[in-house]
Amino acid sequence: MRCKTISESKVVMANVMMPQHANPAGNVHGGEIVKMMDTAAGAVAKKHARTNIVTARVDELKFVLPIRIGDVVTCYGQLTYVGKTSMEILVTVTVEDLSKDERPRTALTAFFTLVSLDEKGIPQPVPCLEITTEEERQAFEEGQQRHLAYKNQRR
Repeated sequence: MRCKTISESKVVMANVMMPQHANPAGNVHGGEIVKMMDTAAGAVAKKHARTNIVTARVDELKFVLPIRIGDVVTCYGQLTYVGKTSMEILVTVTVEDLSKDERPRTALTAFFTLVSLDEKGIPQPVPCLEITTEEERQAFEEGQQRHLAYKNQRR
């Protein structure tokens, strides 16, 4: 199985927020955005592993800005760490108010861990990650630390 670069599986997904996405306060419901983030993370993992994948964990979910109806929400997903059977994906969500001439701003971030499964639902190996930049190396090492911390927590 050949190693793959981070750029081979990057994903960008955008949606305009509609009234059905709103909570009683009139903002977009956080669960709607997390669902979009999970979909983006799943697409990244599927592109990398080319197998059935499932979400195992979400870490460091940080809500930074509210999102309103009519805003354009864009999810950027990319691998940060790959273990034997699992993949960590950083999903960054930006929000853009199209009624203003402003740049998109970061609204949420989170790390999603997804696991590759075979036909019987058993975790199976995924391709390794080919690191090409110092920034990717740092993100990989930080992902590895999160992975090890989680494993130690489970013991």
